[in-house]
Amino acid sequence: MSNESSSSSSSSRSSSGKPLKRIHLAAHFPGVNNTTVWSDPQAGSQIEFSSFAHLARTAERAKFDFLFLAEGLRLREQNGLIYDLDVVGRPDTFTVLAALAAVTDRLGLAGTINSTFNEPYEVARQFASLDHLSAGRSAWNVVTSWDAFTGENFRRGGFLREEDRYARAQQFLEASWRLFDSWRGDEVLADRASGAFLSDPRAGEFAYRSSEFDIAGRFDVPRSPQGRPVIFQAGDSEQGREFAAASADAIFSRHGTLEAGKAFYADVKSRLARYGRSPDSLKILPAVTFVLGDTDAEAHEKAELVRRQQVSGQTAIRLLEQVWNRDLSDLDPEGPLPEADPLVGEHTVAQGRASVRMNRDPLAVAREWRALAEAKNLSVRDLVIEVTGRQSFIGTPARVAEELNRFVQEDASDGFILAPHLTPGGLDEFADTVVPLLQERGVFRTEYEGSTLREHLDLPSPTDTRTKETT
Repeated sequence: MSNESSSSSSSSRSSSGKPLKRIHLAAHFPGVNNTTVWSDPQAGSQIEFSSFAHLARTAERAKFDFLFLAEGLRLREQNGLIYDLDVVGRPDTFTVLAALAAVTDRLGLAGTINSTFNEPYEVARQFASLDHLSAGRSAWNVVTSWDAFTGENFRRGGFLREEDRYARAQQFLEASWRLFDSWRGDEVLADRASGAFLSDPRAGEFAYRSSEFDIAGRFDVPRSPQGRPVIFQAGDSEQGREFAAASADAIFSRHGTLEAGKAFYADVKSRLARYGRSPDSLKILPAVTFVLGDTDAEAHEKAELVRRQQVSGQTAIRLLEQVWNRDLSDLDPEGPLPEADPLVGEHTVAQGRASVRMNRDPLAVAREWRALAEAKNLSVRDLVIEVTGRQSFIGTPARVAEELNRFVQEDASDGFILAPHLTPGGLDEFADTVVPLLQERGVFRTEYEGSTLREHLDLPSPTDTRTKETT
């Protein structure tokens, strides 16, 4: 645990006398999706390195914990065509993060890597290399793939059943840990006088056998500065929460209200004890958006404009199709919801979109949306804007700083992953106006005190797995 955590909590206390928690902040480079307003005149490229570098340097200037990259393994389709917000493509995560390691010094570098279509040796080697190149700043968001559509890009061409996905992910992670821990960290002598390079000629030996993997050999990357990358997990299901409690260092969440955040926080933190872990060993970080203004009224006015930029008439129809599961291209986005009910079945018009899984009962969703539209006299576009909005902090910098701090101090989160709506300059105003106010409150660092991401997040060193039996 870094000294930074103890110093910040002991020097500042809330009105109730409880030590103030320190806020963790991260920046999400979203690429093109429903958050990004790529059509805004101020928007830049979603794929050129200068955009990644700008956002990373801004985050580091503001002393953020890390920059986060999501990843898509296939361009999503709707009605058999590439979805318009995905046509930019998805650059390779490791390539981008390795390049960012060269233009930043302290900022953590977090990437999403799939456990369904990769192999432990390859992924462990890439993360260990990134950790060396960045001097201990790597993080891995462990995800699973859920559909045969994505699997078509890979040699297996299929997918795992839902009940098997997390089992493979857990074994994948355990195998990776075995690889990371195959080096103690003191084997490289490089003694010129004696000519001895290694103190242990068996360094890097590993073996891991389970229902998913049967691997044994020699790992070729010496132990990295963090030992292992910081492990992130993004999943709200029962399996996802349990996986995070057992194995993750941080979990992303999508809960949009203080009360929902507090319930999620309490539930996940309560699971840690059964794995011998303390509440501080897992950070809960919801993804949020923000809009700032000179007054609260101005900020809300800007936020309404941003939402209408994010959800054009065309986008509103596409998002509605994901629930109705039918072609609605002839529907007027400024008119009422369709009279027909959603089509229920295995076939989906929106291939590769995780949001489809969130509406497991589309008929119930349709009933709920119709009631809301009727009660508020909402058009299709107005309804989609209302029901798809991610949690946003809107107001003056002072207001936003106050609300961010409230969520953390009231145990609704340990911090936030900020997804600006403009790339790459959308974080600049937040860094220049909100961060100084959080620093004045004593709830955010003014300088980095550690050098590794694990230190930034106040996480303990990983427990060595070499003495444990394989699964």
